Amino acid sequence: MQHLVIAPVLLPLLAGIALLLLRPLPIGWRRVLSLLAVLAQVWLALLLLGQAGDGGIFTYALGDWPAPYGIVLVADRLAAGMLLITALLGLLALLYASRGTDLEGRHFHVLFQLQLFGLNGAFLTGDLFNLFVFFEILLLASYGLLLHGGGPERTRAGLHFVVINLAGSTLFLFAVGTLYGVLGTLNMADLARRMAQVGPAELGLVQAAGLLLFGVFALKAALVPLYLWLPAAYAGTSAPVAALFAVMTKVGVYSIVRLDTLIFGAQAGDSAHLLGDWLLPLALLTLAIGMAGVVASTGLRQQAAYLVIASVGTLLIAAGLGTAGGLAAGLYYLPHTTFAAAALFLLADSIARRRGKLADRFAPDGTLSHPRLLGGLFFITAVLIAGLPPLSGFVAKFLILRAALPHPDLAWIMAVVLVTSLLALIALARSGSVLFYRARVVNPPAGGERLLPELAPAAALLLLCLGLVLWAGPVHEYTLRTAQQLHHPQIYIDAVLGREVAP
Repeated sequence: MQHLVIAPVLLPLLAGIALLLLRPLPIGWRRVLSLLAVLAQVWLALLLLGQAGDGGIFTYALGDWPAPYGIVLVADRLAAGMLLITALLGLLALLYASRGTDLEGRHFHVLFQLQLFGLNGAFLTGDLFNLFVFFEILLLASYGLLLHGGGPERTRAGLHFVVINLAGSTLFLFAVGTLYGVLGTLNMADLARRMAQVGPAELGLVQAAGLLLFGVFALKAALVPLYLWLPAAYAGTSAPVAALFAVMTKVGVYSIVRLDTLIFGAQAGDSAHLLGDWLLPLALLTLAIGMAGVVASTGLRQQAAYLVIASVGTLLIAAGLGTAGGLAAGLYYLPHTTFAAAALFLLADSIARRRGKLADRFAPDGTLSHPRLLGGLFFITAVLIAGLPPLSGFVAKFLILRAALPHPDLAWIMAVVLVTSLLALIALARSGSVLFYRARVVNPPAGGERLLPELAPAAALLLLCLGLVLWAGPVHEYTLRTAQQLHHPQIYIDAVLGREVAP
């Protein structure tokens, strides 16, 4: 079991190196190797989820150096869940890319594996410096993936993405350096333990570093006002990359949750709940502004990108409630919104390919082949995203609103969540009307189209959302126990610092 914790980090790294060395091989062999590597990551994530699901927290000390002196990886319920979401998303995005997107530039599969390496490492690392390192790895890979295929629009969006994230990385180093200078450690469990011992003379410095870290993670999550880099970057890149990037903002959300519940959790003395006053207002604002962008969008890919921003707002509203019930509802919403957004990016690409020069723009009188099949999948995706019953979007929003009932800001939460849901419904109905109802039906090109293999990844993502409804009870039970584990950080601290933890 011990070595299982590091396997999700090592596997994509080794696969990426192997794909780089095997570059002379035909593309078919490289696709098979890349897909097998991601399939193995799904299996590893399921194994970890099964182990962590019993409530235990498993650690792996690299070089057998004990925490807090050495590098430690930590697999708890939250990290295992994020690994599984990432692996499933990566598998389906890679299947779609293997239809030809991977040939539009060089080293696609190498960059894809390195992206997964960075993502898995960010979810498993137990210290802030290695969180920075894995952030840089996934960002370096994402720069290459974002620009894959080239083009002026993609290059311009990629440049903004690079500059803003480099600025974020610099601030990350400032915050990490300040915390290390004051507390003498970067191990997250050790930071949480020492936070209560911070004296009055150092309190301001530690809290400033904590808020700076929050700002960096807010930038990664695309929280208002740090979201401007996202719409152009996600709408401008290729569809499978945008689908994979649906989980990128969740890395920022994941880091904010760790910061809020572990380092500045209830045991942090005078710094306890440092983010409490910021999280909920910014989350409500992010949801409102993200949905305004959805309504004002002029193309389907741009609309999907703004829906990602709105989903970050919804997730952090749940986390900002400050209760295990709220966080559990947010953790149920997380896979739903990740899979639904990814499916919309893939569908948008299939639709754009069939509308000629109009592509995905919301312009009437376009042409389209297979409007019923594409329209049917778009309709299911829209129902999921808008949160209509009986699909997982409705269940997730119901759980969030139910958890918000005792909160003093219930009126604001209800108003923003319900109004934005209505706006999402109106915007997606308008999009569907323009793209399908007013479209002139044309026959597919001579020789036919291989439509089913093209739509299979998007359909599989929608089936995963359907699974969240069919197994809503067990999934919510898992997220509730995960949230309870996060709200008792002493369990994590004892596990990482070497004290025995009973499942």
